[in-house]
Amino acid sequence: MLESDANELLPQGARFYPKRPTIGGSALALHLQTNTNQKLFTGHGADYIAINGQRFHQPMVVTADGVRSDWAPTSFDDLTAAHFDYFLEMKPEVLLLGTGAKQRFARPELFSGLICAGISIEFMDTPAACRTYNILVAEDRKVVAAVML
Repeated sequence: MLESDANELLPQGARFYPKRPTIGGSALALHLQTNTNQKLFTGHGADYIAINGQRFHQPMVVTADGVRSDWAPTSFDDLTAAHFDYFLEMKPEVLLLGTGAKQRFARPELFSGLICAGISIEFMDTPAACRTYNILVAEDRKVVAAVML
C-alpha cells in the first residue's frame, strides 16, 4: 500500500506510518537521547551478560551509575534473606531479579525486608530483567537489577 503523494506510507512491521510525519508543518524528529555515563545492558547469553559492552560471567548488580560484583549468590537456590537485605542500603524504587534462563520466585520470607522498606521486587528471567532495566533507567527510575546467569 504505497501512495505517491506527500502522505506516502512506508511499511513498519505489520503497520504503516507516514513517510514524513509533521507537527505544525515541521518535520518530526524521533531519536533517543542517551546519557553515556549510565550503565545499561548491551547483551546477554547463556553464560554472560554485557554491560556497556563489557562481558561478565558471574552474578552482577547494576544501577544507572554503577556495576557491583560483590553480591554473593552463585545460583538461585543459594539465595538467603541476607542476599535480599544487601539491596536495602541502595533504596531503589524497584529491584529486578534476573533468575537465569527461567523465571523463578523466591519464598516471600526471604525478601520481606524489602517489602517492609517499600521496595518493589520483580522476579523475571535474566533477558527480561535486562530489557526491563534499560527501559526503567531511560525513564529515570531508581532501579536496581540483580542478575544471575
